[in-house]
Amino acid sequence: MSRVSHIVQKVRSKNAGPFWLTIDIFCGTPEAYAQIIEGLSTQRVAALFKTNVDDLKRFDIADLNVVKFSMPRPTIQGAREDRDMHGAGWAPLLAELEIN
Repeated sequence: MSRVSHIVQKVRSKNAGPFWLTIDIFCGTPEAYAQIIEGLSTQRVAALFKTNVDDLKRFDIADLNVVKFSMPRPTIQGAREDRDMHGAGWAPLLAELEIN
């Protein structure tokens, strides 16, 4: 098993507006992209982030060797309960996930 971060060039997360987060996996090569596509299911990502699989959107962009996930933020950006104003803290969780 390998961690996502050992396969790809970069994992980045950020806000996609005040109500959504986006997480981008920049694979770098077609081989890394294929490994991520085969080894990382949408259900596993939803479970990792404790979100409903129906609310998680996945975009596989083969021309760029990128996999993108978007999901609703657990709290609205800037709300009193928001502890990650820019949405950057989600990427390390996915980067450290082990896949086959």
